[in-house]
Amino acid sequence: MVLNRGEHETGSVRIIWRGGLVTELAVPMTVSSVDRLERGAEMRARILVLATSGLNDSAIAATLTAEGHRSPACVERVLPTTVAAIRRDAGIVAAHKQTRWAHDTCLLSAVQLAKELSIPVNWLYVQIRKGRLVIDPASSGAHLFRQSPEVFTAIRRLRNREIEHVDLKINRREKRGH
Repeated sequence: MVLNRGEHETGSVRIIWRGGLVTELAVPMTVSSVDRLERGAEMRARILVLATSGLNDSAIAATLTAEGHRSPACVERVLPTTVAAIRRDAGIVAAHKQTRWAHDTCLLSAVQLAKELSIPVNWLYVQIRKGRLVIDPASSGAHLFRQSPEVFTAIRRLRNREIEHVDLKINRREKRGH
């Protein structure tokens, strides 16, 4: 097998089988910068046009992915962080303040919950890490809390050391036969 890295983001692989057959493949590869992408200059120009039109970084990334572009470190899609870096380098301020995670309004992020309860957000993360506050992370990785008096009371009681553990998990496996 022979791998030729190539000049841009596509490598070529040549496999010579024992019987003499040869298989050649083009393989997408990560690169070190947008400039190393074959369509890097085109993507950079497109980002600047879309950023000045008022789209946020996530929407620009989705648009560019649909147009066949990709990030240097990701062969499948354009990452919002790639868009943000190019936008910032060009001195373009984001048109809309972006939140890290979009979620249902009946849920609170850890930052929002901490603000609501007037407690440090880091305290929440420490409790989660130490297993005193058990909660299912959302698919994005965010810890989202139901906005309810029961949750607020449980967190306050944990903070005041009235209880040692709070289980806010939504998905509980039933224990059967073990």
